[in-house]
This record gives sequence, structure tokens and C-alpha cells, in this order.
Amino acid sequence: MVPLMIGMSLIAFVVSHSVPADPVAAHLGQRAMEDPTIVAAFRQQWGLDKPLPEQYLTYLRNLVQGNLGVSIRTHMPVAEDLGRYLPASAELAIMATLVGIGLGIPFGVASAVRRNHWVDHVVRGVSLLGVSSPVFWLGLIALYVFYFRLGWLPGPGRLDTGLAEPTHVTGMYTFDSLLTGNWTTLVSSVRHLMLPGLVLASVYIGLVTRMTRSSMLEVLSADYVRTARGKGLRRRTVIYRHALGNALIPTITVLGLAFGDILAGTVLTETIFSWPGIGRYAYQSAVTLDFPSIMGVSLLIAAVFITVNLATDMAYVLLDPRLRRASR
Repeated sequence: MVPLMIGMSLIAFVVSHSVPADPVAAHLGQRAMEDPTIVAAFRQQWGLDKPLPEQYLTYLRNLVQGNLGVSIRTHMPVAEDLGRYLPASAELAIMATLVGIGLGIPFGVASAVRRNHWVDHVVRGVSLLGVSSPVFWLGLIALYVFYFRLGWLPGPGRLDTGLAEPTHVTGMYTFDSLLTGNWTTLVSSVRHLMLPGLVLASVYIGLVTRMTRSSMLEVLSADYVRTARGKGLRRRTVIYRHALGNALIPTITVLGLAFGDILAGTVLTETIFSWPGIGRYAYQSAVTLDFPSIMGVSLLIAAVFITVNLATDMAYVLLDPRLRRASR
């Protein structure tokens, strides 16, 4: 994990500093830019007057000490900014993941079991539509239909206007309101979470459905499944006790990678729905060339990817008895 994080920090540093723009111009006004003294002081304050290799080594030295730097835009430690914005993104990502698993796996199983049936054709069509539809387009369409035209769901934001935030426990409004018994806030936060969560989960549902269907078709043709059928076991028992567990092993890989993709891909969704999370923070940092914030977001997402992949590998042991026997 350590070499991967160092490599990620190097890539993020090189890419962010390769942008043909000057952060000084992005943060100072036109009048201040005309004063060489102010420009020199700004560059010295943020270490921009040093060579790039020296800047990177300084960043690594601070990173080892747990210091992600100070945001040029907010003038706050990047770690504090990430801690403030991460719960909103985590709440959105968890919602999208649960929806993706809750719909994608049953859809994939139903499609495989009823292969070439009308159910199979409908599920494949819906999953293909979800995978191929751009998230920003789905977000705008969802806002227009369900908020503006029908009024079924609330618009952008995390809570209704005038409603106070719940007592801070985790930073995730649904969990905090549930833990503190604030039912009014719980209902409002869940309703606000539904629209961006469903939009973000659309691609996830398609991926999980297609992978589950493919794995189930392969497993259903295996010898041990045919043997289970030959013993006279019920169809439901064969599908859910003998086939589904092994079919989920490739799907777990997709689940792990997709969760990282969801957290990294919240930029457009959070921007459209005015969701104050990591994605929106990353967008604002990129627009203003806030190098410390860009680096902090990149390292955070990389750490999530690496951790989720580790958890995915560990989940294999729980699902595959052959791995449990090999690890003894």
C-alpha cells in the first residue's frame, strides 16, 4: 500500500502542476497581479517559488508526518476540509452501493435463470441503458422530471430549507438523525439522498447486473449444479445455496472497484445536486488550482481504492471454501 500511495502522490503532483495555468492568477485579483511584491510574497508563502522536485520532496516530508498541507482557497488544513466534506460523499456512496447491490444482484440472477425469456431481455436492456447513460445527463433529467415537473422528491441540498442539521456524530445526516432520534431530519435527509443516490447508482446497477448474470450462467452449467439438480433438490435451493455463492465471487471484484469509482465519480453528481461532498470540493479545488487540496483528494481516493481492494480480497475467503482450506 505504501509504494502505491507514493506513486499516486507523484502522479497527482506531476499532473496537477502540468496544467498550463498559474495559481497566482487564480487566487489574486488583477490589481494584485500587477504588483511584483505581492506576487513574490504569495509564491513564497505557498512554496511556489521553489523548484518542482523540491516542492514534491517537501510535500512527502510533510505527508509522512500526517500533514496534508493547507488549502490555498479555504486557508484551512486540507485534512480538516476532507474530514468535513467526506461524510457527505460517504453517505452518497453508501446509498448508491446499497441500491446497486440490492437491485443489481437480483436482476442478474433473474436474467440468468430466465435466459432468453422476456425478463432477460428487459433486464439486459435496462442494465445496458444504465451503463451507457452519462451521469450528468441522468442527473439533469432526474431533477427536471422528479423535482421540477412531478414534485415527488426535493431538489438540491442535503436537507429542506430551514431545517437544522442533526447533532454531529458521524457527519452523515441519515445516521446522525437516526442515532439522536431526530425523525423529522431523518425523513428529510433520506428524501434528499434518494435522487442523487439513484442517479449515481445507475451505472453501478448495470455493472453488477451484467457481471452477476454472466457468472450465474457459467455456474449454472457446472457439473456440481447439474448433480444438485439430479438429486432432486428444489430449484430455489439449487440457485441460491449452490450456484449464487460461487457466482458472486467475480461480482465481488466489481463491487469493490465500483465503490471506489462511485467515490471518485461523485464530482458531476455532487455539482448538479449541490451536494457538499468530496466531489464538489475537488471540482472547486481544480478550478482554482488549489494544489494542496487536489493532492489531498487524490490521495484520499487512492487510499479508498486500495483499502476496498484489500477488503475485496478478504471477502473471497468468506465466499470460496477452497480459499479457506488453502489458508489453513
